[in-house]
Amino acid sequence: MTQAKAGDTVHFHYTGTLSDGTVFDTSEGRDPLSFTLGSGQIIPGLDAAIDGMAVGEQKTVTIPCAEAYGEHDARARQAVPREQIPDTIPVDPGTQLQMKSPEGQVIPVVVIEANDEHVVLDANHPLAGKDLTFAVEIVSVA
Repeated sequence: MTQAKAGDTVHFHYTGTLSDGTVFDTSEGRDPLSFTLGSGQIIPGLDAAIDGMAVGEQKTVTIPCAEAYGEHDARARQAVPREQIPDTIPVDPGTQLQMKSPEGQVIPVVVIEANDEHVVLDANHPLAGKDLTFAVEIVSVA
């Protein structure tokens, strides 16, 4: 049986859940996810868990946040003066927006708080600070 190793293209089905059982993502009803093992295309903990798995093998692994999207970083929150945001841009808490870094990189952010004086934006990944559990099944390895 072919076992996945660094450099292989791996196709797998998965369901990702939070510690309370909430499903945050799944390939159910879609094509399997494909990636090159060891290339950094998926979170490090899942990449490591798939290494050595064989076609048809299934397992469930819990990935600590440090090996997923990292700890929640308070420095990734920024209060922006309200007058710097055009009135045409919605600033309701939970709204997803995009900012540009000084280098021109697009950064997704979420509005955490908004009032007449400022808008607090959070650039942490939505899954930062969370341990993630994945049920995976290897479909093919090439």
